Amino acid sequence: MTDLVASYGGTPVPGWWDTIRPHSYGWVTARAGDDLVVGFVNIVTDGGDHAFLIDTKTRGAFQRRGIATRVVAFAAEHVRAAGCEWLHVDFDDELRAFYLEACEFEPTAAGLIHLRPSQAPA
Repeated sequence: MTDLVASYGGTPVPGWWDTIRPHSYGWVTARAGDDLVVGFVNIVTDGGDHAFLIDTKTRGAFQRRGIATRVVAFAAEHVRAAGCEWLHVDFDDELRAFYLEACEFEPTAAGLIHLRPSQAPA
């Protein structure tokens, strides 16, 4: 995963996958013929009707080929089949067309609190 993140100019964090995996409902990967991971999305859930799409990634050299759109569609199909009623996503404004047009998410009103990491008491 760190290689995939670095491939599109992201900042890879060693150990990231081990940290998030226990919280995941599931994930979808897209692979090239040589088994190279070229796309990824992580799905988390509240254990009920809501699933959340996070960490959508496409390898830099493979972007703009519809890979992320297919990975998101596959994830949506499977969380629907698992009984979830809603699939949520949040995104930066430059990804608005991707999520709302290519992936067919509906725009909604939402709220967000930016939480800074708390410091452990000394």
